[in-house]
Amino acid sequence: MTNVLLLGAGFTADERARLTETFDSVSAAQAEDVAKIDASTRAGIKAVAFKGHMPLGAAIMDQLAGLGVIANFGVGYDAIDVTAASARGIKVTNTPDVLNDDVADLAVAMLLAQSRNMIVGDARARTGLWAKEGELPLNRKASGSSVGIVGLGRIGREIADRLAAFKMDIHYSSRSEKQTPGWTYHSDVVSLASAVDFLVIALVGGAETEKHVSAEAIAALGPRGVVVNISRGTTVDEAALLDALESGAIAGAGLDVFMNEPNIDPRFAALDNVVLQPHQGSGTVETRTAMAVLQHDNIAAFLAGQDLLTPVN
Repeated sequence: MTNVLLLGAGFTADERARLTETFDSVSAAQAEDVAKIDASTRAGIKAVAFKGHMPLGAAIMDQLAGLGVIANFGVGYDAIDVTAASARGIKVTNTPDVLNDDVADLAVAMLLAQSRNMIVGDARARTGLWAKEGELPLNRKASGSSVGIVGLGRIGREIADRLAAFKMDIHYSSRSEKQTPGWTYHSDVVSLASAVDFLVIALVGGAETEKHVSAEAIAALGPRGVVVNISRGTTVDEAALLDALESGAIAGAGLDVFMNEPNIDPRFAALDNVVLQPHQGSGTVETRTAMAVLQHDNIAAFLAGQDLLTPVN
């Protein structure tokens, strides 16, 4: 009997094979494809292996009467209506910790690339402009500056630890003050932004954090301020961010996440003060493999009646 639904179009061949070789499974690339699965098969599905950013809400859950667990591929689970799942007795899991290092590494890389103008520098060396036009204008030093981490959770802490090695003055905001090596706590993001040169967003996504980094916070950064976002596009007021980047109200940004991915606002492409990445924070072979294994193991634990490894609810 089919007991696992692979929901999403993004599974790689290896990820799909890991699941299908262990579980009797069926696949649906999009949410609307679930209804196309015959009723008897849907009735036997006990677990969903979910990969993607499509909304997974009550309508899908109600089509799967026997569903007991949704195993999300990724640490962020804002696409899943966890409240609806809990109301139906459905557990949700994610894949935390295994991607912390990669996401933190990318945040630091974007911060350095933006401050040292590395994308423009690469083009100048690659195209021959260096010989024709000479050296780049002087850019800015990152080491020894101040940085604010918005959300000092698992990933935020990894970012802060890395930037501390760059002799940066570490500030942060969070729901509550954390135990740190003397880093400066701010109870609100506007206060944080006004105190730092770089603002790194490491929040979870979802309704609670929508536009948490507001137009007011962006303005508080000032003309030398740089925003780095490796969380979700929803966590920042993107329209206000674009306005600030275009007007010079802030110095620049390093962005791995956007609204309406992958169809991002074309205004970004016209900017020379941003480093843009295609939401690849966890995008290494090692980390994506670890995420796939953890997703698989959560499903296996559920079907075996064992405790879930990384429950959300």
